Amino acid sequence: MQMLYTDFKKTDNQPIHSMKKATLNIENQVYELPVVEGTEKEKGIDISRLRPETGYITLDSGYKSTGSTKSAITFLNGEEGILRYRGYPIEQLAKNSSFLEVAFLLIYGNLPSKEELEKFVSKITRHTLIHEDMKKFYEGYPAKAHPMGVLASMIGALSTFYPESQKSELEPEEVDVTIRRLIAKISTIAAWSYKKSQGFPVMYPQNRLGYCDNFLHMMFAQPTEEYEVNPVISEALNTLLILHADHEQNCSASTVRMAGSSHASLYAAISAGVCALWGPLHGGANQKVIEMLRQIREEGSDVAKMIEKAKDKSSDFRLMGFGHRVYKNFDPRANIIKASTDSVLKELGNNDSLLKIATELEEVALSDDYFIERNLYPNVDFYSGILYRAIGIPTDMFTVMFALGRLPGWIAQWKEMRDNREPISRPRQIYTGENARDYVSIEKR
Repeated sequence: MQMLYTDFKKTDNQPIHSMKKATLNIENQVYELPVVEGTEKEKGIDISRLRPETGYITLDSGYKSTGSTKSAITFLNGEEGILRYRGYPIEQLAKNSSFLEVAFLLIYGNLPSKEELEKFVSKITRHTLIHEDMKKFYEGYPAKAHPMGVLASMIGALSTFYPESQKSELEPEEVDVTIRRLIAKISTIAAWSYKKSQGFPVMYPQNRLGYCDNFLHMMFAQPTEEYEVNPVISEALNTLLILHADHEQNCSASTVRMAGSSHASLYAAISAGVCALWGPLHGGANQKVIEMLRQIREEGSDVAKMIEKAKDKSSDFRLMGFGHRVYKNFDPRANIIKASTDSVLKELGNNDSLLKIATELEEVALSDDYFIERNLYPNVDFYSGILYRAIGIPTDMFTVMFALGRLPGWIAQWKEMRDNREPISRPRQIYTGENARDYVSIEKR
């Protein structure tokens, strides 16, 4: 019997192979597998030598029980409702930080000093303009082009304007410049994709403004009128971007790491992440909330009736934005964004009928035993959909806003993967197709 053991020197924030072993019995042959323990006492079984030693692989559709990497970026405990970036609780970051401060934390591992943050923000600000030739791309998109399709293609196109970013090996300063360019330009690209969808002239970035204020200006300002950013809305947007900044090895983050493992450029990897986020099972959840509210309105705005339909297993009506596949008791982000949403609604005095339905639905769900017993609490998608609508962001832009917030996490995941020199991703499979068979000419088929 050969021991499946890999020598591992422990360093700070690195998992270690503990003295414990897991045993695997295959055809009366026993194999020992190292048990790995993370800094938050998460335990895993290291199967990296399983196939070379046994010829077997594990099968885990959707990777629900598979750890694809070791990461020091985000800790998530769904059972206890914990979310931390680099060890800092999301509640503290949302209350005290700016989005760019959190971006620095995720990407570089520590909160910046005042000088470091000022330098970081200043360098990002200098890159907010996009090349004038890229405006021609916007002119070529059809009028009904989805903003996420525009965002993904425009981010990918950045690599053609900065070909040096495509080198397999990059110096640290080259990586940093690419990171700053992308954080700066994504807000311009996103805002211009919205302007394109509305048929409005684009607004150029105003570098005198902060990150969130500048984005809101590019989104909503018109050349013919003065636009003043509402600080309540800006603060709510800052909070929401922080809440979306990273969420461990989700579909889009894993996509970024997998694409980047081939040494694709950061632009290409982030473009792939945007496409993954676009799917309705990932980034489109808050859009589904608005669609649900519209359905309730179309059926008479009777919230009590729709609640009963949601309880009825024979009904095809589903409450969107309640509960979470990861957080089993509560979403720690939900309470934070609820407070921001309430502030915005109070500030705007919004009389939108959908928002009134949402408020009534929230009240019922939070007090109904059926929902309480099943932990069907309003989650971050429920409140973010309401918040975006109150601000005036159209439904098609919801996933773009999600991407804007998630960018620092994607960058951090890509950078960590590259810094750790992780191998190219290459999942295995269990083949279930036809056995070998001979070709038959078309005349004989």
